[in-house]
Amino acid sequence: MGSKKNKLKKAFSPPFQQSPPLPEPDDDAELLNDLMAQLDSGNQTVQAESAQVIQDIQRQETVSGTKKDPNSRYQARQARKAAALAESYSPSNPEADARLMQEAKEEESNIRRICDELNVQIYEINPDGHCLYSAIADQLALLSIIPPAQANYATARLAACNYMYSHPDDFIPFLPSTSGEDGPGALNAGIISPKGFEYYCQAIRDTSEWGGEPEILALSRAFNVPIHVIQSGQPPIVIHNPTGTPNDGDVRDKRVVRISYHRRMYGLGEHYNSLRPQSKLSNISNSLQNILS
Repeated sequence: MGSKKNKLKKAFSPPFQQSPPLPEPDDDAELLNDLMAQLDSGNQTVQAESAQVIQDIQRQETVSGTKKDPNSRYQARQARKAAALAESYSPSNPEADARLMQEAKEEESNIRRICDELNVQIYEINPDGHCLYSAIADQLALLSIIPPAQANYATARLAACNYMYSHPDDFIPFLPSTSGEDGPGALNAGIISPKGFEYYCQAIRDTSEWGGEPEILALSRAFNVPIHVIQSGQPPIVIHNPTGTPNDGDVRDKRVVRISYHRRMYGLGEHYNSLRPQSKLSNISNSLQNILS
């Protein structure tokens, strides 16, 4: 496993050698990210236990205070994010549960309708915190951009990390300040610092922290392929181009990465799946469903 990981890192290493290596991951930060990934588990027992541990960590940090070095600020930001997620697992009333269930059904119906129009089907990705990267890696292998043996989240995480780290000016202006998020005026804290950006890239490469818009753009540029994100809402298809021009492209182009974005699929939401071409069996099943409905 170690040698394979080293080979992947070498294959996708940044083009310049004079830059300092990214800092090694901190044990506490790794623990926190693992707990956050477990919140995305379909096992309610695992979710509840992880939420309790996260809440305990948050209480301890509140009592002991937070250090001022960048790594501690990053951990504090992650702790607050994790604590907010953990709170979503507190007991809720039946009306709220019913509303969320209805929203999840509507979202799934909207996404599947768009998939049918594009003749693709949802290929479910494990909800483990790596879903964005796993979904894109699956698509890259389908397009023969990467070998099937490298179609995993580690490959995609490393590529996103290296591209962002090699092109800081393209991403730093759009990332929030980690130090500002730890103090007053967090919503107007300015952009991330260069040191904070290093930790951000480190988290992409070495942890299970979720990915989003910056990472999708980085992967689109790293592999020079458009990435289309199908979602419930407007616009129904968000297009990310390597050139950086948003929503400019053919939605029926076959040489694109297609993934779906779900906010309610697993209750907590923020999940991505891969969209593979529909099989003959799925086409028959869809036709039968249309006749019966």
